Amino acid sequence: MSNSTMALSLAALAFMMTVIWGGPLLRILRHFKIGKLIRVEEPGNHFTKMGTPTMGGVMIILPVALITVLLNAASLIGMEILGQSVLVPLLVMLVYGMLGALDDWEGIRGKRKGEGMRIRTKLLAQIVLAVGIACVLKFLLKVPDLYLPGVQGEITVSAWVYIPVAAFIIVGASNAVNFTDGLDGLAGLISATIFAAYGVVALLQGQVFVARFCFTLVGALFGFLWFNAHPAQLFMGDTGSLPLGATIAVVALMTGQWALLPVIAVIPVSEAVADVLQIGYFKITKGKRLFKMAPLHLHFELLGWSETQIVQRFWLIGLSGAMLGIGLAMV
Repeated sequence: MSNSTMALSLAALAFMMTVIWGGPLLRILRHFKIGKLIRVEEPGNHFTKMGTPTMGGVMIILPVALITVLLNAASLIGMEILGQSVLVPLLVMLVYGMLGALDDWEGIRGKRKGEGMRIRTKLLAQIVLAVGIACVLKFLLKVPDLYLPGVQGEITVSAWVYIPVAAFIIVGASNAVNFTDGLDGLAGLISATIFAAYGVVALLQGQVFVARFCFTLVGALFGFLWFNAHPAQLFMGDTGSLPLGATIAVVALMTGQWALLPVIAVIPVSEAVADVLQIGYFKITKGKRLFKMAPLHLHFELLGWSETQIVQRFWLIGLSGAMLGIGLAMV
């Protein structure tokens, strides 16, 4: 079986597993009334989403974890389907998933109901985890430092530069996908496109196991979108968005093509940049806004775009960025 065929087969398997167990999970979340709370400042039409089950990231994480662990165990009987290197992005997904779950739970049932964890606390936890992950990538996995389009061979980056840069990318990507999560199907569709792009890049590099892991995530995300497509029956919450962003960053770092993240992940990067610009402009001008609302998708919603228009158009831009990124990776 060819590498691409195996990768697509794992995507199909993950899709079927996610769809099958999605229904029971949805009933469990509804039973325990784990529903989304809507901020007062969000567009008025978002109030119809109040109470929709959240923490749906569990629907994505568990099938991917199960498939990855079982296929790694298969190596004990001589079947090399997934290598141990993918245990690092899997562990990242699990750890950031737990952090996101704590944030979601604090916002639903905790003392900070409607708000979640304190921003400083969550950011500090992300930074500590990211630094540890960067050290693992640099010293244990010894992943490629950096590839640039048009430059032959790997560019060596010293540990003193690589570790803080890699940590920044992990934290930034984690929060960028978190900012993107706000409309039905948006974060899931964009994340699936990014993982597919990096899966292709990994295949081109001969990193077969990383590619298979990426496509396993693509399948699980498509399964999640079965329930998250407009009108959404389920939201991923921070339980899904934080680990997806961190895992995207780790996969990009493992391929050495992290310089292409602003291209391949153009939508999450734009959402994060817009949020930073909004905050900075608000402080500098003492109350004025650069956008009608941040993150960026809310700005277009207030301009009159429908939710489906925003999701479809953002995805088209994201798909174009992903294709361009693959092309640049081949240069």
